[in-house]
Amino acid sequence: MIPGKTYSPEDIVRIAWRRKWWAMLPAIAVSVSVAAWTRTLPNLYHSETLILVVPQRVPESYVRSTVTTRIEDRLQSITQQILSRTRLERIVQDFNLYADQRRTAIMEDIVERMRREIEVQVVKGDAFRVGFTSNDARTAMRVTERLASLFIEENLRDREVLAEGTNQFLEAQLEDARRRLIENEKRLEDYRTQHSGELPTQLEANIQGQHNIEMQLQALVESVNRDRDRRLAIEHVITDANVPSDPVSAPRTVTVNADGVPTGATAADQLAAAQDALRAMQVRVKPEHPDVIRMTRLVAELQKKADAEALAQPVSVAAPAAPTKMELARRSRLAEATAEMEKMDRQLAQKLEDEKRLRAMLAQYQTRIEAAPKRQSELIELTRDYETFQASYKSLLAKKEDSNVSANLERRQIGEQFKILDPARMAERPTSPNRPRINMLGAAAGLGLGLALATLIEYLDKRLKSEADVKSALNLMVLATVPILEGDGTPRRWKLALISLTALLVAGGGAAMAAWKLWK
Repeated sequence: MIPGKTYSPEDIVRIAWRRKWWAMLPAIAVSVSVAAWTRTLPNLYHSETLILVVPQRVPESYVRSTVTTRIEDRLQSITQQILSRTRLERIVQDFNLYADQRRTAIMEDIVERMRREIEVQVVKGDAFRVGFTSNDARTAMRVTERLASLFIEENLRDREVLAEGTNQFLEAQLEDARRRLIENEKRLEDYRTQHSGELPTQLEANIQGQHNIEMQLQALVESVNRDRDRRLAIEHVITDANVPSDPVSAPRTVTVNADGVPTGATAADQLAAAQDALRAMQVRVKPEHPDVIRMTRLVAELQKKADAEALAQPVSVAAPAAPTKMELARRSRLAEATAEMEKMDRQLAQKLEDEKRLRAMLAQYQTRIEAAPKRQSELIELTRDYETFQASYKSLLAKKEDSNVSANLERRQIGEQFKILDPARMAERPTSPNRPRINMLGAAAGLGLGLALATLIEYLDKRLKSEADVKSALNLMVLATVPILEGDGTPRRWKLALISLTALLVAGGGAAMAAWKLWK
């Protein structure tokens, strides 16, 4: 390029015509090289299938699924499982994929290349596409079908595993809650058994029972008082009946002392009266009472007197005199009174025993009523834990039942499923390489390279070729011009350089093609 020169459109056209071979030859060389390279590329066929995510057929309001992860997350997880080396290596061996590459490359590189040729794309959230690219159309279709079946099987297995895992977790939690609930129920049952009758729920019954016992005790006390009055009257009747009815046979007046023993009667009569009084006293008071001890001692003394009196009486062989009617009536009254006295003593003893039993029951009821507030506080603490365990157990039981239903839903394969909406088809034409496009890009790249080379050569050319160049560069008048001599070797050198550059470009393109084939 000549410094200071202004290039007009006519100058640019002349330069382009002068440098046309510098632009055309590299463009032709690159285009031919790219065309030759694209013809060596193998045809690749792409097959894909559309899989639809079908929701569960049972409404969510009836059965709630335990698998709550989003389809995108589950699809990513399933994709990672399917694209594992174990799964892909089995597919490579089953379909004999990459036979040439397996002779020279390791299996890890083969699996990595297959991962790049597998395409998984989500479509609108409820469907996704699975595709595979191969150099054989039928192989691409079969591999795509295998991948689709793996996605469907893995989804079913994954959902079933998730449902079973949730079910087992809830089962373990439910068993632990059941154990704690049973232990708390056992403690509560032992407490209720240990403090039976003192529980707050039995307070009303205890108060009612105390009231009933008090009424029974009051009635029994009144009955005992009446029986004692009746017994006292019977004692008077017995005392009166012990007085002989014949005035001749009664030499002295009979009186009764404070113990109920007649002082003017015979020793035998006194002994009988003392024994009756002792029996009546034993009914009223305990055996260790001082009056009972004193009366027992008196009975023993009267027994000795009665024995001595019987020995002192003369023995008579004469027949006893027949008793009179008054004597018979007296004896009859005495026998009836004595029988009634014995009956009254037994009845009074039974009532006193009942009174003792009722007073013990009354004290027991009073103890239960007084212990009720303390038992209520203890029960509140035990019941609070029990209600917590019971609520937790009921909640886990309900969740466990829902989990069982959800697990059965997955086992019967009526939950959410993957369904092939558009099956894989055998491609009718290759999807790559796009040879026309690659050739056009190669031609454009070659032309650009040629233009750049021509521009560079023109920029490096400092020669003055016309009068205008001399005026622009030197600002001098041109007096004469000398034409180019034919013997000059400069044009030949430029042609050789151009040819060498073209050969270099062709060789570079061939080397690049060979390297690409070796990499593939």
